[in-house]
Amino acid sequence: MGRYTGPKDRLSRREGFDLFGKGGKLTRLSVPPGVHGPKGLRKSSQYGRQLREKQKVKRLYGLMERQFRKYVEQALKTKGNTGEKLVSLLERRLDNVVFRLGFASGRPAARQMVSHRHVLVNGKKVNIPSYQVKVGETVSLSGKGMAIPDTKKTIAIKDYQTPEWLRRKAAVGEVLRDPKLDDITEPISTQDIVEFYSR
Repeated sequence: MGRYTGPKDRLSRREGFDLFGKGGKLTRLSVPPGVHGPKGLRKSSQYGRQLREKQKVKRLYGLMERQFRKYVEQALKTKGNTGEKLVSLLERRLDNVVFRLGFASGRPAARQMVSHRHVLVNGKKVNIPSYQVKVGETVSLSGKGMAIPDTKKTIAIKDYQTPEWLRRKAAVGEVLRDPKLDDITEPISTQDIVEFYSR
């Protein structure tokens, strides 16, 4: 699957939200990208709002349009809350689980760790970032993965809060249950996304 390799600050400025966890390094978040800056701000329609929300979540998880659409279609086919199912599918991606467990500083770094075969699921190497981690499965790092300086630094953070649907002990994490909308820390409106694709 492809991935976005262009300027990331531009995407965060377009959505008005720090998509990649850059914190203080990210400048002019309140100003849209492009030569016209604030002049590009117009009153948004319902369609515009839904489109922006879809783009924000898609970019937040580092997906391309076709892949994101597949997740939405899968969520629409299941019974129950579509938004809840969509969040579950996105959150249980292996690269996201590695990030949520605090093994990587961001989703792009987590994706790279998975691609470089530094992540083990139930003791077996898995190099597919989109792999759906199931309830009860354990996620850990290989010896080489543990030796990465950035990983050492992130794992050493003592007050790191692991989401309730995950449990972490040292460099081993486990999926306790399916993630829910309440477990997401980022401001996400799944209703806008579902409505956008249901048109």
